[in-house]
Amino acid sequence: MLRKTYPYYLANRPQQPNAALAVLDKYSGKVATRVALPDARATEKAIAAAVKATRPMREFKPWARQAVLQHCASRFAERRDELAYALCVEAGKPIADAAGEVTRLIETFRIAAEEAVRGNGETMNLELASRLDGYHGYTRRVPIGPVSFITPFNFPLNLVAHKVAPAIAAGCPFVLKPAEKTPIGALLIGEVLAETDLPRGAFSILPLDGRHAAPLVEDARFKLLSFTGGQIGWELKARAGHKKVTLELGGNAACIVDADQGAKLDHVVERLIFGAFYQSGQSCISVQRIYAHADIYDALKKKLVAAVKKLRAGDPKKKGTFLGPMIDEAAAARLHGWIGEARLAGARLLCGGQRKGSMLDATLMENVPRDARVNRQEVFGPFALLAPFTSFDDAIAMVNDSDFGLQAGIFTDSLAHAMRAWNELEQGGVIVNDVPSFRVDNMPYGGVKLSGLGREGVRYAIEDMTELRLMVMREG
Repeated sequence: MLRKTYPYYLANRPQQPNAALAVLDKYSGKVATRVALPDARATEKAIAAAVKATRPMREFKPWARQAVLQHCASRFAERRDELAYALCVEAGKPIADAAGEVTRLIETFRIAAEEAVRGNGETMNLELASRLDGYHGYTRRVPIGPVSFITPFNFPLNLVAHKVAPAIAAGCPFVLKPAEKTPIGALLIGEVLAETDLPRGAFSILPLDGRHAAPLVEDARFKLLSFTGGQIGWELKARAGHKKVTLELGGNAACIVDADQGAKLDHVVERLIFGAFYQSGQSCISVQRIYAHADIYDALKKKLVAAVKKLRAGDPKKKGTFLGPMIDEAAAARLHGWIGEARLAGARLLCGGQRKGSMLDATLMENVPRDARVNRQEVFGPFALLAPFTSFDDAIAMVNDSDFGLQAGIFTDSLAHAMRAWNELEQGGVIVNDVPSFRVDNMPYGGVKLSGLGREGVRYAIEDMTELRLMVMREG
């Protein structure tokens, strides 16, 4: 069960000045709990505390950072059921998927614990000519300083972990704004962090509303802004001033099914179902566009439609539910409207397409016009389109015909096609023989085009949160 209220965290300590922010059970629509809502004064205090903690965090030894991260991983494992239930309620994520996200939360902190004590520099040979005899170069990475984080609603635990854990490993104090619709996971992470001996001011977790979040973007005392969310990220970048900015802004991920997959369609369909409809498609790398070779298109379509119709939708707290609600009714109504637009423009509905409140059926369409919003934009819901191709060149062009470029998938037995996909697809990552929705928490993750800037994945996030410092030493 959730508690009646949750505090926010200011300079490592819980604060409960009010219970102004209502958090809804996303399936029932009823208030599940309430959270303290910080104001402008709390935001200023958090930033000032982070600045004050810059030196103590820099001097906090790697073994001590590792101990903090190991403690967190252990405590998350002990509180696994509590974390999963909170996620199920606040995000509407089916309980089995919520448990999976808790596992990834734990893994992300464990990966960060390993990275916290790894070497982070190199020795350079500077003796490139006789005039340079006796000169030696050395590099190390140093914490960049206070950092600000803004995270979205769809992975309230693990997307927070991908910012918080690297910051601790790097030695950076931070202020985090979790999504207002799903703040509980981040606050539970804060509760565990408060058990550690992190320097005072090392972290603040503030579920700010829009009126009070601007300093996290604009304040020059922050040295980095890391934002995960929608296309508003580009506007935030423009407002961020001279600080470093990393953006993960989603996409409309495509998956190619090659002609040689006819004997493997059952497996392909199983993975496409997961990729397209896991947590109601509310993932940046959800399978949105499926391109199948004409030789297997009809067979794949038949199997895929049959599998979609078997998906169990309903209360995410019940075991066996695969498809839960979207984050709110407005999100479901938006995508339902886009589906209707595509139908009016000539697209054919293969299954789904119905909505009741925030519940939207898993939906498949074909013959979708190129300029339809379900093709060009990020649907961020339980939807996928199918289209055939006749040559591999056409498939590559169809995937690249997008303003986004986060990850793409390809099912193929051809090494040549796999390598061509890797070489020619305009994506941050290419997943061979699986869906683009695949992610392991230590791999570089991020996109090109409108999908963002920079990479997450613990080691890569640490690089963004540190700066390279050179020392040149001359003998004698």
